[in-house]
Amino acid sequence: MRKKKQTGAFTDSFRYALNGIVYALKTERNLRFHVFFAFLVVEVSFFFGLNKVEWAVVLFAIAAVISAELFNTAIENLVDMVSPEYREPAGKVKDIASGAVLFVVFIAVVIGLVIFLPYFIAMGNEGILKKR
Repeated sequence: MRKKKQTGAFTDSFRYALNGIVYALKTERNLRFHVFFAFLVVEVSFFFGLNKVEWAVVLFAIAAVISAELFNTAIENLVDMVSPEYREPAGKVKDIASGAVLFVVFIAVVIGLVIFLPYFIAMGNEGILKKR
Protein backbone atom coordinates (compact mmCIF):
# COMPACT_ATOMS: atom_id res chain seq x y z
CA MET A 1 0.00 0.00 0.00
CA ARG A 2 1.40 3.36 -0.95
CA LYS A 3 1.66 6.23 1.49
CA LYS A 4 -0.10 9.40 0.46
CA LYS A 5 2.28 12.28 -0.12
CA GLN A 6 1.21 15.66 1.16
CA THR A 7 3.49 17.61 -1.16
CA GLY A 8 3.46 15.33 -4.22
CA ALA A 9 3.72 16.72 -7.70
CA PHE A 10 0.59 17.43 -9.68
CA THR A 11 1.69 14.77 -12.16
CA ASP A 12 1.55 12.15 -9.39
CA SER A 13 -2.26 12.35 -9.60
CA PHE A 14 -2.13 11.37 -13.26
CA ARG A 15 0.32 8.57 -12.55
CA TYR A 16 -1.95 7.15 -9.84
CA ALA A 17 -4.96 7.40 -12.16
CA LEU A 18 -3.11 5.64 -14.96
CA ASN A 19 -1.95 2.96 -12.51
CA GLY A 20 -5.61 2.40 -11.61
CA ILE A 21 -6.65 2.06 -15.24
CA VAL A 22 -3.77 -0.34 -15.98
CA TYR A 23 -4.62 -2.40 -12.89
CA ALA A 24 -8.27 -2.59 -13.93
CA LEU A 25 -7.33 -3.59 -17.48
CA LYS A 26 -5.08 -6.35 -16.16
CA THR A 27 -7.60 -7.74 -13.69
CA GLU A 28 -11.06 -7.08 -15.13
CA ARG A 29 -12.20 -9.20 -18.08
CA ASN A 30 -15.32 -7.09 -18.61
CA LEU A 31 -13.29 -3.90 -18.90
CA ARG A 32 -11.07 -5.51 -21.55
CA PHE A 33 -14.24 -6.60 -23.36
CA HIS A 34 -15.60 -3.02 -23.32
CA VAL A 35 -12.27 -1.58 -24.49
CA PHE A 36 -12.12 -4.11 -27.35
CA PHE A 37 -15.60 -3.10 -28.51
CA ALA A 38 -14.74 0.58 -28.08
CA PHE A 39 -11.87 0.16 -30.55
CA LEU A 40 -14.19 -1.74 -32.89
CA VAL A 41 -16.79 1.05 -32.72
CA VAL A 42 -14.11 3.67 -33.40
CA GLU A 43 -12.97 1.72 -36.48
CA VAL A 44 -16.55 1.45 -37.76
CA SER A 45 -17.01 5.17 -37.08
CA PHE A 46 -14.00 6.00 -39.25
CA PHE A 47 -15.27 3.61 -41.94
CA PHE A 48 -18.66 5.33 -42.14
CA GLY A 49 -17.23 8.85 -41.80
CA LEU A 50 -19.41 10.01 -38.93
CA ASN A 51 -20.13 13.72 -38.64
CA LYS A 52 -18.96 15.73 -35.63
CA VAL A 53 -22.16 15.32 -33.64
CA GLU A 54 -22.25 11.57 -34.22
CA TRP A 55 -18.59 11.31 -33.18
CA ALA A 56 -19.31 13.29 -30.00
CA VAL A 57 -22.22 11.03 -29.08
CA VAL A 58 -20.27 7.83 -29.85
CA LEU A 59 -17.24 8.99 -27.84
CA PHE A 60 -19.49 10.02 -24.95
CA ALA A 61 -21.14 6.58 -24.96
CA ILE A 62 -17.74 4.87 -24.99
CA ALA A 63 -16.52 7.05 -22.13
CA ALA A 64 -19.68 6.38 -20.14
CA VAL A 65 -19.37 2.59 -20.49
CA ILE A 66 -15.67 2.49 -19.61
CA SER A 67 -16.15 4.92 -16.72
CA ALA A 68 -19.05 2.88 -15.37
CA GLU A 69 -16.93 -0.27 -15.52
CA LEU A 70 -14.05 1.48 -13.72
CA PHE A 71 -16.42 2.72 -10.99
CA ASN A 72 -17.86 -0.78 -10.70
CA THR A 73 -14.36 -2.21 -10.30
CA ALA A 74 -13.53 0.35 -7.61
CA ILE A 75 -16.76 -0.38 -5.74
CA GLU A 76 -16.22 -4.15 -5.93
CA ASN A 77 -12.65 -3.79 -4.62
CA LEU A 78 -13.81 -1.54 -1.79
CA VAL A 79 -16.60 -3.94 -0.81
CA ASP A 80 -14.17 -6.86 -0.86
CA MET A 81 -11.81 -4.91 1.38
CA VAL A 82 -14.38 -3.94 4.02
CA SER A 83 -16.35 -7.19 3.84
CA PRO A 84 -14.04 -10.08 2.90
CA GLU A 85 -16.60 -12.67 3.94
CA TYR A 86 -19.95 -12.82 2.17
CA ARG A 87 -22.65 -10.57 3.56
CA GLU A 88 -25.95 -9.97 1.83
CA PRO A 89 -25.75 -6.15 1.99
CA ALA A 90 -22.26 -6.26 0.45
CA GLY A 91 -23.59 -8.49 -2.31
CA LYS A 92 -26.41 -6.02 -2.96
CA VAL A 93 -23.92 -3.17 -3.28
CA LYS A 94 -21.96 -5.15 -5.88
CA ASP A 95 -25.16 -6.09 -7.72
CA ILE A 96 -26.31 -2.47 -7.86
CA ALA A 97 -22.93 -1.34 -9.20
CA SER A 98 -23.04 -4.06 -11.85
CA GLY A 99 -26.60 -3.05 -12.68
CA ALA A 100 -25.42 0.50 -13.30
CA VAL A 101 -22.88 -0.81 -15.82
CA LEU A 102 -25.56 -2.90 -17.51
CA PHE A 103 -27.84 0.14 -17.78
CA VAL A 104 -25.10 2.30 -19.32
CA VAL A 105 -24.20 -0.47 -21.76
CA PHE A 106 -27.85 -0.84 -22.76
CA ILE A 107 -28.13 2.88 -23.49
CA ALA A 108 -24.82 2.78 -25.41
CA VAL A 109 -26.17 -0.05 -27.58
CA VAL A 110 -29.32 1.96 -28.29
CA ILE A 111 -27.16 4.96 -29.21
CA GLY A 112 -25.10 2.70 -31.47
CA LEU A 113 -28.23 1.43 -33.21
CA VAL A 114 -29.56 4.96 -33.72
CA ILE A 115 -26.27 6.13 -35.22
CA PHE A 116 -25.02 3.09 -37.13
CA LEU A 117 -28.17 1.32 -38.31
CA PRO A 118 -28.88 3.89 -41.07
CA TYR A 119 -25.29 3.49 -42.33
CA PHE A 120 -25.59 -0.30 -42.39
CA ILE A 121 -28.97 -0.11 -44.11
CA ALA A 122 -27.57 2.26 -46.74
CA MET A 123 -24.59 -0.01 -47.25
CA GLY A 124 -26.91 -2.99 -47.66
CA ASN A 125 -29.14 -1.13 -50.09
CA GLU A 126 -26.15 -0.12 -52.22
CA GLY A 127 -25.07 -3.76 -52.37
CA ILE A 128 -28.55 -4.88 -53.45
CA LEU A 129 -28.82 -2.16 -56.09
CA LYS A 130 -25.41 -3.01 -57.56
CA LYS A 131 -26.40 -6.67 -57.97
CA ARG A 132 -29.45 -5.84 -60.14
